[in-house]
Amino acid sequence: MALLEDGLKGNLVTGLAVGIGAAILAPVVIPLFANIAKPLAKAAIKGGMQMYERGKEVFAEVAEITEDIVAEAKAELSESTAAAAATAQAKVESAAP
Repeated sequence: MALLEDGLKGNLVTGLAVGIGAAILAPVVIPLFANIAKPLAKAAIKGGMQMYERGKEVFAEVAEITEDIVAEAKAELSESTAAAAATAQAKVESAAP
C-alpha cells in the first residue's frame, strides 16, 4: 500500500513503474478476469431469474389461497346474516297476536 501511496504523492519514478506495470499486465489480467467473471455473472443472473419465476408462482398461490379464504368468510357472513334475519322474523311473527 505504501507503494501506491508514494506513487500518488508525487514520486514520479514509482508512479511511472506502477503505470507501466499496469499497462503490461492489463492485456493478460483483463481476459483472465473476464473468463472467470463471465460464467459467475451468468450463473448469478440465471439464479436471479429462477428465483423471480419461483417468487411469481408462490405469490400466485398465496393470492389464490387468500381469495378462497375471503370467499369463504363472505359466504359464512351472509349465512349468519340470513340466519339472524330469519330468527328475528320468527320472533316478530311469534310475538304478533
